[in-house]
Amino acid sequence: MAAERVVTEKTFVEILEAATEEARRMDAPLSVRLQAVADTVRALSPAFADVIERMVARLADNGVGVTAPRPGEPMPPFLLPDETGRLVSLAGLLKRGPLVVSFNRGHWCPYCRLHIDALTRAEAEIASLGAQIVAISPETSAWAAELKAYAEARFPILSDLDGGYALELNLLFWVGDEAQRGMAAAGVDLAQFHGNDTWMLPIPATFVVDADGIVLARFVDPDYRRRMEVEDLLETLRGYATRSADQAR
Repeated sequence: MAAERVVTEKTFVEILEAATEEARRMDAPLSVRLQAVADTVRALSPAFADVIERMVARLADNGVGVTAPRPGEPMPPFLLPDETGRLVSLAGLLKRGPLVVSFNRGHWCPYCRLHIDALTRAEAEIASLGAQIVAISPETSAWAAELKAYAEARFPILSDLDGGYALELNLLFWVGDEAQRGMAAAGVDLAQFHGNDTWMLPIPATFVVDADGIVLARFVDPDYRRRMEVEDLLETLRGYATRSADQAR
């Protein structure tokens, strides 16, 4: 009898997870680590990478995210559950000082994992500037907890179920049939993660908000493979801390 062949080839998901962990260990800016993952995706599946390029182009053409709060404008209030089910409000967070608000797609997204990991690494310095972090995703609390555990984050990850808050900020979009098929083939089941089958996602975005709820800086990009550099948000917070100290004298 012929010996059974042992299949050792790794799946797309396994290779992508390994690439994400390798990028996580890189001593490099966040943008470089994100690009390393994007390069892996294109090498593994040029066809899927092309699907993503078309989706990103569609979002850009439709102006998704363009009218999100700009510097000098107020951040709209929210009241959302964290990963434990506790309700968290923007007003409540701002009582403790300025805030970094990070919108993410979910625990399954390698770019979001790297971004949350980068914020976690910078959390001590952000706190030294009198600020704090809150992340928001469309996933249910259980999956938000998984993302928090992955990054060993101490800040809350809130669940914007059905994307109502992201919609208010013009960040929400429909994935589309083509991208949905590609994501489903890669094992991404948004219906399971979101508790609904709408296949809606937010554009990943970062807002730096002062203690009065006014946006100091923002990063909004239809291309989910790009995020605000941690050094940029730190520079914004340093400037705000300096101005606040000068005003207090």
